[in-house]
Amino acid sequence: MKVQANSLFQEMQSLALEAQARNPLKTMPQPSSSASVQFGELLSNAIDNVNGLQQDAKAKVTAVEMGDRRVSLAEAMIASQKSSVAFEATVQVRNKLVEAYKDIMNMPV
Repeated sequence: MKVQANSLFQEMQSLALEAQARNPLKTMPQPSSSASVQFGELLSNAIDNVNGLQQDAKAKVTAVEMGDRRVSLAEAMIASQKSSVAFEATVQVRNKLVEAYKDIMNMPV
């Protein structure tokens, strides 16, 4: 799970650096529609990555069950664990986002 979290964090940092490189005159990040699009793309890419890992694991498990000798049991188990860890990390990120949203909505104006 830590590997996925680090990967997600590094991807977010690289997007922030890319955004700063595009407009070096801004000292403070300004919320804009492009920032929300980048976040949306980041989230979409992370979900697509999890989906790809799950599909790969399913294909490998099916291959092992069907007796395909090109895929070992170890490969299928590793792929299954990778997809499980990625899914759990995604669920934890979602939970933190929902928690942050609730905290913001409960703030007094």
